[in-house]
Amino acid sequence: MEIKSIKDCIKLRLLRKIAPSQEKSIKSLELSKKNLKEIEYFLDEKKEIFLKFAIESSYTSMFHAARAVLYKDGIQEKNHFAIFIYLKEKYSGIVPFSILNLLNIHRLERHSAIYGLEYKPTLDDAKEALDDAKRFIGEIEKLLKR
Repeated sequence: MEIKSIKDCIKLRLLRKIAPSQEKSIKSLELSKKNLKEIEYFLDEKKEIFLKFAIESSYTSMFHAARAVLYKDGIQEKNHFAIFIYLKEKYSGIVPFSILNLLNIHRLERHSAIYGLEYKPTLDDAKEALDDAKRFIGEIEKLLKR
């Protein structure tokens, strides 16, 4: 079954309803921002060994920001792609799709960084991932303040 909607995600138990939690939403957003600071610290070192970490952590920052929205809405994720589906369907009229799509782009890049045998990010790749994460998180913060 191809996953195209929130309804599909719920049917496949990739998303489930929980009690909305402002506390979890706040904690998830705080964790997101903490990850950004760690990435900036490691990129300042300009060592190749930290580039994959920066790619992975940029996505993780975006993931936690996205989770903040889900917690606020009373949704628990069980699948990373389902988070993108949820945000796209529920918030694409509020957050530009180009910003929401950054989550999916970097989800796939993170997968390559973790599992790819030939994946070798550059410093520019890592900086771009960090910049994209900052843009994504900025939009999520605006959304959460509505």
